[in-house]
Amino acid sequence: MSSNGEGSAERDRREVEEMNRLLLEKDRRATRNTSSLNPTVADSEVNKMSEEEKRSLVPQLRELSRQEYLAKREKQKLELLEKEVEDDQMVFSDSELTGRERKRREEKKQILELASKRARADNDLDVYVMPTSKTTADGREVLNKDLNSFKQRYDRQEKRPSEQEEWEKNQQKMTQYAIGAQDKKSGGEEYSYVEQTEIEFIEDLQRKGINVEDLIKENEKKEALMKNAKSDFEKIQIQRASLPVTRCKEQILEYVKNHNIIVIEAETGSGKTTQIPQFLYEAGYCEKGMVGCTQPRRIACMEVAARVSQEMGCKLGFEVGYSVRFENKTNERTKIKYLTDGMLLREFLTEPDLASYSVMIIDEAHERALHTDILLGLIKDVARVRDDLKIIISSATMDSEKFSKYFDDAPVLSIPGRRFTVTTHYLAQPENDYVEACIVAVMQIHLSQPLPGDILVFLTGQQDIEEVQEGLNKRIKSLGSKIKELLVLPLYSALPRKEQQLCFEPTPPNVRKVVLATNVAETSLTIDNITFVVDSGMCKQNSFNPRTGMDSLIVTPISQAAARQREGRAGRTRDGHCFRLYTKYTFENELLPFTIPEIQRTNLSSVILLLQCIGISDILHFDFIDPPPVESIMRGMEHLYALGALNDEGELTKTGRCMAEFPCDPTMSKSILGSAKYGCVSEILTICAMLDVSNSVYYRPKGQEMHADNAHKGFSQGAHGDHVALMNVYNQWRENGYHEAWCYDNYVQYRSMVRARDVRDQLEGLCDRVEVDYKSDRPDDDKKNECIRKALCEGFFYNICRLQKNGDYHTIKKPKVVSIHPSSALFKLENPPDYVLYQELVYTTKEYIRINSEVNISWLKDIAPHYYNSNDLQNERDKKMPKVVKRN
Repeated sequence: MSSNGEGSAERDRREVEEMNRLLLEKDRRATRNTSSLNPTVADSEVNKMSEEEKRSLVPQLRELSRQEYLAKREKQKLELLEKEVEDDQMVFSDSELTGRERKRREEKKQILELASKRARADNDLDVYVMPTSKTTADGREVLNKDLNSFKQRYDRQEKRPSEQEEWEKNQQKMTQYAIGAQDKKSGGEEYSYVEQTEIEFIEDLQRKGINVEDLIKENEKKEALMKNAKSDFEKIQIQRASLPVTRCKEQILEYVKNHNIIVIEAETGSGKTTQIPQFLYEAGYCEKGMVGCTQPRRIACMEVAARVSQEMGCKLGFEVGYSVRFENKTNERTKIKYLTDGMLLREFLTEPDLASYSVMIIDEAHERALHTDILLGLIKDVARVRDDLKIIISSATMDSEKFSKYFDDAPVLSIPGRRFTVTTHYLAQPENDYVEACIVAVMQIHLSQPLPGDILVFLTGQQDIEEVQEGLNKRIKSLGSKIKELLVLPLYSALPRKEQQLCFEPTPPNVRKVVLATNVAETSLTIDNITFVVDSGMCKQNSFNPRTGMDSLIVTPISQAAARQREGRAGRTRDGHCFRLYTKYTFENELLPFTIPEIQRTNLSSVILLLQCIGISDILHFDFIDPPPVESIMRGMEHLYALGALNDEGELTKTGRCMAEFPCDPTMSKSILGSAKYGCVSEILTICAMLDVSNSVYYRPKGQEMHADNAHKGFSQGAHGDHVALMNVYNQWRENGYHEAWCYDNYVQYRSMVRARDVRDQLEGLCDRVEVDYKSDRPDDDKKNECIRKALCEGFFYNICRLQKNGDYHTIKKPKVVSIHPSSALFKLENPPDYVLYQELVYTTKEYIRINSEVNISWLKDIAPHYYNSNDLQNERDKKMPKVVKRN
């Protein structure tokens, strides 16, 4: 090795150490700042004031209190009037009302319209308030700060709703659903309706329940106790006591006491995720640190934390909190912390020994998510150096022995499940369209099976869910009052939390609920009262081809293990049925026994970068529970080297250390760091935040598709692609005061935009943390678009396609034919660009590139000369045909 090489490697090591010291110091300052923002500061500020100063602020406080009361009262009255108008419209038709009643209803509508207009007008006003000041006897100037200190003492005390208020709120929700369809006739004869299109199912085996008679008696006893319960909190405690895991509480605590690592084997729905952390809390394990519990998915993390906070009677974010990507709801009082496995991985960067935790629970380990597998290896190392850390690996019944062997024959504790009989049904003949088959199967169940009994449908993602939801609503509407009411609810990770919560609410009487869910409902979440499961047999999986370097999101058949998990969602409260939309032959001969672990089929670049930052440089010999392909590891390291995150020795550079701080893909992190030299950090942060919600930014309401498409095209004018178009959406929303009305007018999802704003705020804070020059020289307006696309090339130079003479696009390295996705602004242009940068490659009917932008060949020569040679970047149109040599 040359001395220059040694010097370069040594310099990189010094820079990484210096960056680590800098980040640790910032963490210490941030911790001090957090504690200084404690509620007690407001009290200390007030205590510094004299009695005379306090008395002088009383009139202003009274005035503020009166203003806030009136504003709150106005809002309540408006909401009440709105509900009255909705109820009148829903319950009574014009023919049922007298003339006076009709007149009164019209007056209410007019009052509501005028009041709503006034409220919107008030929101649109920009008001500037002159700051008030005065001087005290000792010459100290008192601004609004003193008033705010007084006010903060009351603002911070967010009162939890009382149990009576919670009960009234739940009753109101239930009455909204119980009203029924507007055209539903009261009394009279009811006629059964037979769906013309039906699917033929073949009944197969029955999985017998365990002690079914005892369970029925338990349920009857539980229902009797629930009826006599005086509060919601009391009902919750009755539900807790009925969970299977509660019977094993003493045994679990005994195992934890006697062993540092244990494996708990329990079926989904047994209560292990919500109850075990509470058992440990009650046993005193939180005195020396937090009880942490990881989840593979953010939606499960938030819902479980909310449920446990309810059960413990505390406010979410205090004793019980959660931490997910771009959202941290914990504070210094948190004792039980739910977090995604990816967030725990990031915590290893600043706390490799997990000193803040006394117990760590790795939940849903059987799913074998990428970050879960990495955590298992890291946790195993931590256990060797921390005798006081208790580790619990929680798994379904499939892989418990494998986990036990991996952790040096750790003891396995089995928790009996609670199941009624579940009957499985297979298709008699294969179906071509699983989406349409789901619609037909749901209607078939609803029309033929008695109430109660809700339906859970497993689909691949948001698009499938929305198609099935629309199809079901269309059929329900066409049948009107001929059928019982069917409440259709979606459940996927991008859905706003309030809408997700509807799936877990009790089903109203005489109504059937159908939940359309992704595989998040397989294991992570339990929805009560599910009697029927419809299994599409498909899911979406990320797949990485290390030979081509291509990431693909592919719709693929599930495994036999996943099918059994889905089947197990039925039969929790009564005998259930699972309808599989595939044949028995397919299940037995075409589905894999287990899902391939994510670590063996995904891009490892971000994982390798995190492990390098933790100090694990020998990735090939890391103790994985199932090692990834060597080719994938080498490809990931090559990618990081090309991005400048690793040096020639395969060691971490300062650039790589900074990239690891951002909770993004390394390509996006590099684009953020590289944007400083082009003066467009702010713009790239906006694009990165919008990419996080890119699948749910636009919407196209039925009947308004053309208007929506025209509105969306407006964002792409002069954008040279989709990245800048997404930035334009955010900027225009910001310029219009972040108003929901602007989103409605432009067919943009308001909740997605709010999330993008939160993501952007966090990314901006991280730029300060790694000292990115946020306010570098800004480019001229006519050069801004070009600078943004150059900054994107800094990270995404891998993802470049070239236009061929026949009109197709080929990837440059290891050529592959791809097509512009129909949702892209570059789709079917008259003059398509020669070179296109793409965000992701998706395989559906063929290989599409999504979220694309036009780039210039000369930029790639400057940005990535180490990756592309002159032949790679030669334009197809400039290439000459080879000369034909005539033979004699």
